[in-house]
Amino acid sequence: MRPGTSPIVVGLGTTGMMVLSGLKTLLQTGEPRASGRPTRCGAQEPSWEEATVDFDRYTIALLIRRPDAPQLDEREAARLQDAHLSHLADLHDAGVLLAAGPLFDEAYRGLSILNVEPERAVELKERDPAVRAGLFSIKAIPWMVPSGLVAFSPGRLPRSVAEATGG
Repeated sequence: MRPGTSPIVVGLGTTGMMVLSGLKTLLQTGEPRASGRPTRCGAQEPSWEEATVDFDRYTIALLIRRPDAPQLDEREAARLQDAHLSHLADLHDAGVLLAAGPLFDEAYRGLSILNVEPERAVELKERDPAVRAGLFSIKAIPWMVPSGLVAFSPGRLPRSVAEATGG
C-alpha cells in the first residue's frame, strides 16, 4: 500500500454498483463489520479478505466569503486578487496544491485540492493575502478517492489576473 492511502473493503452489489462495505463502521471503530451480512441495497457484504481498494487522501479547501468582509476599491481588489493568485501559484510550485479555481456561488468563492492533511491545508491557506485581508475564511475537508481514479497533470497556475486573461 502506498503512503497516503487507506485500504477499504469493497464488493459488487446485485445491481453491479460498487458498495463500500462497512466504511462508516471502519472509520468510526477501526474494525470492519462482520462479513456475509446483507447490505441495504441487498448485496452480500464481502469478507475482509475478498477485496481491498487503496484510497488516496487529499484535502478540499473552500474559500468562504466572510459576511464582514471589508469593502475594497477597484484598485485594492485587483492588487489583492493578484496577490491571491500568486500565493496559489507558490503553493502549486511547492507541490502541495494540485488544483484550484473559482466557484460561482455567493458564499463559496473558491476550491482547492491539496495533498496535505487538513490542518496543514488550513495553515497554508491562512497565509493567502485575501484570507489575511479578511475577505475569506477557510473550510478544510478530508477527501478520499480510490487510488488511480483521479490524476493531476503538471501545469502552471497564473500569478496575476493579467496573466490569466492574456492582458
